[in-house]
Amino acid sequence: MKKWALPLLVALILFSCGKKERQITLKTDTLEIVQLSEHTYVHISYLETESFGKVSCNGMIVLDDGEAVVLDTPVDDAVSKELLGWLEIQHVSVKAVVATHFHDDCLGGLRTFHEKGIASYAHQKTIGLLPEKEGERPQNGFTGLTEIGVGDKKVLLDFVGEGHTPDNIIAYFPYEDVMFGGCLIKSIGASKGFLGDANVAEWSQTVSDIKSKYPNAAIVVPGHGESGNSELLDYTIGLFKD
Repeated sequence: MKKWALPLLVALILFSCGKKERQITLKTDTLEIVQLSEHTYVHISYLETESFGKVSCNGMIVLDDGEAVVLDTPVDDAVSKELLGWLEIQHVSVKAVVATHFHDDCLGGLRTFHEKGIASYAHQKTIGLLPEKEGERPQNGFTGLTEIGVGDKKVLLDFVGEGHTPDNIIAYFPYEDVMFGGCLIKSIGASKGFLGDANVAEWSQTVSDIKSKYPNAAIVVPGHGESGNSELLDYTIGLFKD
């Protein structure tokens, strides 16, 4: 073996061991589940839109000690049944589902969760934006910073300010410093997207405040596109700064 070959081989081995790869645990035509960390997963479903075509939509699952909290439902009831079926196979009990704002990519499958007796939560602003007689509404509203227990850990739900919508919240899992930013946070390279319910003037400041309040965020999950780290916060701040 040449002198340079052994050090190169060792470096490649160390790099591959240290690199965190996407761990796909389920992939069908309608649903993908990807493990992000020991306790968190992103669920991905697909929404047909008039303006943007077929759009991948992210939600997150936090698991601990046989319990789960689901952040945003898949886009409809059929895919939500698929997600809950996968969790049942894993012998996981879903303790709660949270809608992070009032759009269909957050609560399009809420009926399925309610049929399973799963408690649903949303900011009081979200509930107020949903017509009383159309579709499903989250059962439990909150206003201030709220905690939901999962196993012996907790998920924080926080409304910091307006941006994508007047009611958009973020969720934070402090045990692993994982943030679910939802549609308030953009993936790297993303466009501004749908602005029909947005407060563009406040969006950048809201995300700046989130970055200051949660400075240790190691993994950040946007509403659409690839997850990353706090660079997603910086990208979103810059996108809407002007």
